[in-house]
Amino acid sequence: MEHPGSGAHGPGKRLIRDERLREELALCDRWGIPHSLFRGIGDGTWTARDRAKARAYLEYQRTVCPQCNTRPDDWDHGGPDEEDAYAVTVQRCVGCQVLADRQDQLGRDGIDTNGVKVGLIPAAAAAAIKAQRELAGHRHTGHDD
Repeated sequence: MEHPGSGAHGPGKRLIRDERLREELALCDRWGIPHSLFRGIGDGTWTARDRAKARAYLEYQRTVCPQCNTRPDDWDHGGPDEEDAYAVTVQRCVGCQVLADRQDQLGRDGIDTNGVKVGLIPAAAAAAIKAQRELAGHRHTGHDD
């Protein structure tokens, strides 16, 4: 079995071509666990192989653009007549649109938006929060129904 981060053409090549390994290592990174534990073959201690995989994943991540998630090598095909590996697509996310619209409206309403974060919560949670506030308001004013 080849070492993580090593391959036929140098360090990190397995991560470049093995999407499943990248996904597994991304989860391991997020959860802070060794890859061997994720695979169900470890006891939770970090082996030399786990550490090598984690370092290789870190090095791979450093080559990925945080905005578009591509690497410079993804675009270098060796010739001007080669097709790009990616095509541009335009999508509209309704959630992002609603957030941006609300943020803009706050500014137009004269509200200082410095440090203000607009977010989304489920409608049921918003209704529960509203009901809780209304109930608390009735208690504070002395109204009992």
